Amino acid sequence: MEPAVAPATPALDVEPAAVLDLLGVLAYGELSAFDRMAADARMAPTVAARAALSGMAAIEMSHYDRLVARISSMGEDPMAAMAPFVETFEVFHARTEPRTWGEALVKAYVGDGLAADFYREVAEFVDVSTRELVFAALADAGNSDFAVREVGLLIAADATAASRLSLWGRRLVGEAISQTQRVAAERDALTRLIVGGAGGLAEIGQLIDRITAKHTKRMTSIGLSN
Repeated sequence: MEPAVAPATPALDVEPAAVLDLLGVLAYGELSAFDRMAADARMAPTVAARAALSGMAAIEMSHYDRLVARISSMGEDPMAAMAPFVETFEVFHARTEPRTWGEALVKAYVGDGLAADFYREVAEFVDVSTRELVFAALADAGNSDFAVREVGLLIAADATAASRLSLWGRRLVGEAISQTQRVAAERDALTRLIVGGAGGLAEIGQLIDRITAKHTKRMTSIGLSN
């Protein structure tokens, strides 16, 4: 049974609306990740792989439950907190629906990893309690090792797989950046949190550089080109 979630105490210079937006976007992201992984598991070539991805989907749902509990502890409606982000996620998933097991793996690894890097950066700007919850919700859950192993098997079996999946990875990044920009443009409090926390617009470039460097390393580790 999950322990009771203590209400977060935002830092004085952080808008409560920004914290709520951060938790809301993460909560819906975890819910949609559960849906996607559960569906993609049906493309797995073996029962073991299907069970592994289904297990990771269950972990995403447990993260969702913790985020929703925190939002409720703030006296807010979790459904209302998630509502502004539903369309953004649905558009992203509609445009990046995997057609193969390899594409599903790369999406889970590269796409989710890029988003997690961004939210970890943003979480550095909020209170410690919320930050720890965000980091816990973004924990790997075994996705990396599983995806690297499975993609490695695909590349070993098909010499053309690396180039095709590299192209797919670049498409995922482009769509992820586009949808992130859309959220930032529509959620003023979240934008102010990022700009203010990063130390102004001049520091945003360094934040993007850090995320890009992690993405490049992630692509290399899975055997793909950036």
